[in-house]
Amino acid sequence: MSETPSERTDFFARHQDLLKQAVAAASERDHWSAYAESPSPKVYGAEAAPAGEAAFRALLDAAFELPGHPRSGTVSPGEQSPYGFPLGVAYPQVTPEEAVTAAKAAAPAWRAAGADERAGVAAEILARLNAASFEIAHAVHHTTGQPFVMAFQAGGPHAQDRGLEAVAYAWAEQKKLPATARWTKPQRKGDALVMEKTFTPVGRGINLLVACNTFPTWNGYPGLFAGLVTGNPVVVKPHPGAVLPLAVTVRIAREVLAEAGFDPDVVLLATEGPGQRTAAELALHPDVRVVDFTGSKEFGNWLEDNARQAVVYTEKAGLNTVVLDSTDDYKGLLRNLAFSLSLYSGQMCTTPQNLLIPRDGITTDQGPRTAAEFAEDLAGALDKLLGDPERAAGTLGAIVSASVNERLDAAAGLGKPVHASQTLQHPQYEGATMRTPQVALLDAADADDRETFTREWFGPISFVIATDSTAHSLRLLTETVRAHGALTATVHATGEDVLAAARSAALEAGVHLSENLCGAVFPNQTAAFSDFHGSAANPAASATLTDSAFITGRFDVLQSRRHIAAPTTPATPAERAGSAATEGNSRA
Repeated sequence: MSETPSERTDFFARHQDLLKQAVAAASERDHWSAYAESPSPKVYGAEAAPAGEAAFRALLDAAFELPGHPRSGTVSPGEQSPYGFPLGVAYPQVTPEEAVTAAKAAAPAWRAAGADERAGVAAEILARLNAASFEIAHAVHHTTGQPFVMAFQAGGPHAQDRGLEAVAYAWAEQKKLPATARWTKPQRKGDALVMEKTFTPVGRGINLLVACNTFPTWNGYPGLFAGLVTGNPVVVKPHPGAVLPLAVTVRIAREVLAEAGFDPDVVLLATEGPGQRTAAELALHPDVRVVDFTGSKEFGNWLEDNARQAVVYTEKAGLNTVVLDSTDDYKGLLRNLAFSLSLYSGQMCTTPQNLLIPRDGITTDQGPRTAAEFAEDLAGALDKLLGDPERAAGTLGAIVSASVNERLDAAAGLGKPVHASQTLQHPQYEGATMRTPQVALLDAADADDRETFTREWFGPISFVIATDSTAHSLRLLTETVRAHGALTATVHATGEDVLAAARSAALEAGVHLSENLCGAVFPNQTAAFSDFHGSAANPAASATLTDSAFITGRFDVLQSRRHIAAPTTPATPAERAGSAATEGNSRA
């Protein structure tokens, strides 16, 4: 049972300063983070890591408890750790109609709460998610295959920062208009017309979150928190292979909602079993008015084409591209690209796939390098990076699904092999599948090669593509991204004229651009409150994490108005003169 308004915990007062800092950070775009990314005991305390692992272990081979959650039964999606063991977790099962009914019942009080109260509740949820970062890290690690430190950072603090960024944007967008206003229109005769008007942000309806297998929290939290703060109940539909991180999230969210005096069904978990199409059924329900999706291009396009009653935000597939022209730090360039291709075995939506380089080569501080020589140098950098088993495991993680291995096998015979993918033994988990990146040399002039590099190869698969010139590379960047989409683009060039041309090409293609990354920032990384992720300007996505457009489609501002008595302030001399003139004209 929810509490009365007077009994509610004032989470907005607790987190108001944080919310203001987050809004300022989103405007300034400098480095800012609310949640520490280091899993060090000095940051989170000596007991946080063992307690988080114990909490995770306690969830295995058991029923996941969500007190008060509607249920029609229990479902075991068959989650399997990429490190070699089944999770064995069973979740409450709810039909799409039951989820919609429960969400609709919870919606009115949540809508009536107002932007301040909703933002405060969301900030408290994030604070408690941060406290549970180690538990969530293990859940992410053993559902996605991410290396543990990456799972902690990307699945925990970085995801929480992205969630807070969405809270900040949603809160600020709803505060742009005054809650009330007085409208006064002077009349030539008689009292002024005076009206009192109210402006209320109203959520569009149920927000469906369809999450992905590889980054369930990082990609999921922006939509979850944008939906909540704009006044919408949210139904969370995890990927069957990565339910646990979002189940923990939903559990914490429901606990905070109850403490704040709201029906916890403002946030619901919709876990699907084998063969079910829960996401598709929910997406077409007339009461589902917002859909957030990360995943395949096929289902993302289906949602955009068929969920016509909803605003649909998607992040799909793309051909992430690197244009190579010249560099004054060749070794740094190779190290940066080798790590970018290897991180989490290339199972990131931002991993570079197509590396475009003039056939005759590029100029570097190590001398000229042809396309073929660059490809061999990149293969050497990969071997150097991944030669140590511990470092390889901490970089590659584990292959998340059989489909990635199937793509690796299918790509093995493409082009001229430069770096064959090798299977490595994980030093800790015998059941893990570790694969090094596969790199092949293609030629843009070859029709078969063009057919190869104009499709996405999700996983550790990349192509060095020989072009006629840097100008040709930039044309290919624009053409392929406009046609097929991309989430990232990168250029390496020492000349300002080439960098300017690359910026123009990226603007034409509608993709975010990184220039000359040779240090500790990589093409496949983005920072909350500063970097945008994704763009509706090309086919890889229909939204940007996070900007105003990601927010404003989730709510409408509705007004009410009524007449009130005109103010009794004395008329000014000008008003009296105007009145006398009017009266004189009338008498005449």
